[in-house]
Amino acid sequence: METLLPVGDVELCVDTHGSPTDPALLLIGTTVAAWDDELVDRLTDRYVIRYDPRDAGRSTTVDPDSPGYTLRDLVTDAVGVLDGLGIARAHVAGLGTGGFVAQLLALDHPERVASLALVGTRPVAPGPADADLPEHAPAVMAHFRDAPPIDWTDRASILDGAVAGARVLSASPGFDEDEARARAAAVLDRSGPHPASARNSLLGTVFAALDCTPRWRERLGAIAAPTLVVHGAADPFFPVGNAHALAAEIPGAALLVLDGVGAELPRRAHAEVAAALLAHTTPA
Repeated sequence: METLLPVGDVELCVDTHGSPTDPALLLIGTTVAAWDDELVDRLTDRYVIRYDPRDAGRSTTVDPDSPGYTLRDLVTDAVGVLDGLGIARAHVAGLGTGGFVAQLLALDHPERVASLALVGTRPVAPGPADADLPEHAPAVMAHFRDAPPIDWTDRASILDGAVAGARVLSASPGFDEDEARARAAAVLDRSGPHPASARNSLLGTVFAALDCTPRWRERLGAIAAPTLVVHGAADPFFPVGNAHALAAEIPGAALLVLDGVGAELPRRAHAEVAAALLAHTTPA
């Protein structure tokens, strides 16, 4: 079920799946469609909550290129989603840049987080990585520097560009072009009319312009929620060394490395990821 939920000075488009009487699982990404429906269908006996962050999807969009808010405001938005649904405490999973929000949610609002899952993310904000963390692979940087420009007013150009980028981010012989195109189309079809909405929904470009200070890596040892770190072994965007750092610095964290998976959550990994999330969010 999808609804527009007032949160502070914006409306966030929230999608829920399952029964509100089941344990709540909040999935944070660049848009609702960042978490595939097929994966959500595998998360049985969970009240799964996805939402479009501000400036993405069907939520309030002002200007993703010049956001008048900070990363901490996005954390407050996540709390607002839980408040709006009447949920005191939820299991939380953050994907990619959504993992930044999830880490800070666990640090700044620990009473709201029953467990934490960090998927394909890293312990520092956009920009140069810490010296001990692996940076974006040169092939990724070369692609986004040299790829033909996308005409963001033309659907075919957008989807072609999204598939080309997904291929580089996959870094895997298992890459499925049809699946990547369908996923990009699902994200595009939720995008609002603002010229930058599609770009932000597909690429999370707002994070490049967002004030993400202060740092939080040094605080990771304070995370008390049981934590699962999930990462693609072939991830060229946030290479897997970032996952090892998260797992080492969050007390008691478990690490699941997905063989043959890059910076993606492809269909071929859904069964393994869903099983891990279900096990992680089941009371001992």
